[in-house]
Amino acid sequence: MPRKKKKYRILVWGILGFLFPLFLFSFDSHSPHQPEPYLLVYPAYFGGRIAVPDDNPTTIEGVELGRMLFYETKLSKNNQISCSSCHQQKLAFTDGKSFSDGVDGGVTKRNSMSLANLLWVRNLFWDGRSKSLEEQAVFPLTDPHEMGQSLEESVKKLEESMEYKDYFYRAFGSPEINEKRIVQALAQFQRTLISADAPYDRYLNGTHELTAMELLGLNLFMNNPDPRNGVRGANCGHCHGTPKLYKELFHNNGLDIIPNDPGRMEVTGQGSDLGRFRVPTLRNIAVTAPYMHDGRFQTLEEVLDHYNEHIQPSETLSPFLRNVSNEMGGTSLQLSKMEKNAIIAFLHTLTDSTFLTNPKFSDPHIKN
Repeated sequence: MPRKKKKYRILVWGILGFLFPLFLFSFDSHSPHQPEPYLLVYPAYFGGRIAVPDDNPTTIEGVELGRMLFYETKLSKNNQISCSSCHQQKLAFTDGKSFSDGVDGGVTKRNSMSLANLLWVRNLFWDGRSKSLEEQAVFPLTDPHEMGQSLEESVKKLEESMEYKDYFYRAFGSPEINEKRIVQALAQFQRTLISADAPYDRYLNGTHELTAMELLGLNLFMNNPDPRNGVRGANCGHCHGTPKLYKELFHNNGLDIIPNDPGRMEVTGQGSDLGRFRVPTLRNIAVTAPYMHDGRFQTLEEVLDHYNEHIQPSETLSPFLRNVSNEMGGTSLQLSKMEKNAIIAFLHTLTDSTFLTNPKFSDPHIKN
């Protein structure tokens, strides 16, 4: 090797050898970084029963890291899938498919659920198997039919990035990347996905008026049928009657006489839970088709038709759906076409365009 070239190479390595300890020193010599609390803003009518664990407070830096990880394909076995593949912001963090594509070429077992307003949810997934967002995050990351990669391998990949060491340092006070911090950061970001600026919210706040058709739909949605007293209703409020448009319940909603999917029973082992699934939020429902845990309905009209006239009887069918009718002696809802159209008009008032386009929830890896 020419002497000049050798000298140059020695000089470069010498500089790097000098700078690297300084870089490490920069993480350790400063007093531990204190992440700044993230202010979770939501309407009072959502209630204050939020789910934030004591050991994972929501911080600005933690949310920032979680957002990076949410859109990070390195967390999948083939480096091509991220959380956002199945949870796209423009679709209220669903993916528009009956079942989502996994790294192994197969599909997921159930339909991708919206991530809106998980801050209040205490039983995650269709079957409610996870009690926290931290616990929930492990499933899609490691499931062989979803992202298919161990957390240990994800840590190794992220450790190759100096950028991520800086993100972890700012979020947790040291550059250490570990499995717990990955799921904690993802959970922090998901807690910020609050949808509360739909026309329905503005109506609740008194700053927006619903049309006559939307108001009729709202009343039908919230009312239980009572033909004896001349009250017509669609019976939706039993399960979706809060401002967040869901209740922390599991129901068999009459899709099948013999359910193909055991649902909640798979978690509890109880026969009474056969075919029961978590009640999802209806916020942004107009953009989250297809519907149900198996994505069997492509449109809201199909969903309304199911509840109106196609409820299937079974031992575990929700009591809220048994022999409920707007007609005396009837066994189905028997809503008119106009009433169904009114309910769908109301459901469209739940679309929160601010939530669907908020840059704080978008992919940070895409540089403008």
